Amino acid sequence: MTDVTTTKKPGSGGLRAQLFGKDANLVQILLEGRAFFALIAIILIFSVLSPNYATVSNFLIMANHVAIFGLLSIGMMLVILNGGIDLSVGSVLGLTGVFAGFLMQGVELESAGVILYPPVWAVVVLTLALGAFVGAINGILIAFFRVPAFVATLGSLYVARGVALLMTNGLTFNNLSGTPEFGNTGFNWLGFNRIGGVPIGVIVLAGVAIAAGLLLARTAFGRWLYASGGNERAAELSGVPVKKVQITVYVLSGVCAAIAGLVLSSQLTSAGPTAGTTYELTAIAAVVVGGASLMGGRGKVSGTLLGAFVIGFLSDGLVIIGVSSYWQTVFTGAVIVLAVMLNSIQYGSKGRKA
Repeated sequence: MTDVTTTKKPGSGGLRAQLFGKDANLVQILLEGRAFFALIAIILIFSVLSPNYATVSNFLIMANHVAIFGLLSIGMMLVILNGGIDLSVGSVLGLTGVFAGFLMQGVELESAGVILYPPVWAVVVLTLALGAFVGAINGILIAFFRVPAFVATLGSLYVARGVALLMTNGLTFNNLSGTPEFGNTGFNWLGFNRIGGVPIGVIVLAGVAIAAGLLLARTAFGRWLYASGGNERAAELSGVPVKKVQITVYVLSGVCAAIAGLVLSSQLTSAGPTAGTTYELTAIAAVVVGGASLMGGRGKVSGTLLGAFVIGFLSDGLVIIGVSSYWQTVFTGAVIVLAVMLNSIQYGSKGRKA
């Protein structure tokens, strides 16, 4: 009797095996690539319903809208990878936008009898520092005082929103374009200008996404983040600085929210204390639609971006065909429930196989 052994070459199995695994079936492929397939379906459906939907100019406008949610979603994804949640990102967006507007309006020093108008670069740096500060507070409460992430960030949600209301007395800072005589012009450049026809907001989103992708794929911090999110106790026993990772992800989430606040305020050339309300739900939805697990340890930047585009293109498509804006909230909630259900099916089946 002859024993014949067949050896497959590494990398055999075709593109499907490389992307989804050698044992992937049709159901697994649909689950893994659901955000991509959903985005294609949305574009096709709304292109049929409206001739103005599938145009380059409209895609660029929608992508500029998605930039706000995408920036929040990337920060949220880092937190969810760690097994946490950040409910404060919408309020931090509003607070940082108001803070930037406050600085652009001029800081009055009553004792000296002067009004200081900081340059735009200083406004950007100070605003990012504020976002990082709020994120650090969240991280310290969670990592060292063991406050549940839901409770800590829910408290920050109310505190940040309250501070924004106090700073403006419930009003809105208008006309943030600055004055040439005071040397503080250029803030609206972030919201209105384009490079090669692409809005600056989209370019900022792409830069943040690339940086986050490299952070996760090419650094020790990325490996620590996946490890601590998958099994915190095992990661700690393996020498991973779990507390440092927790604080860092919340700081990064705060910075992403601050960037989103700057982009939104510059697009509107105004800053209101209610900006970003319920945006945290949209960010969570984008992360979940993109295939990340709410239990932590699983998720990719590319999937999160696709999830943000799915929700953004869906919302804008409903507006274009004349559907009431109230239905957008209904669809967002339905998308969250459906995405969590699909995640349970996807990761539950993987767990059973393991």
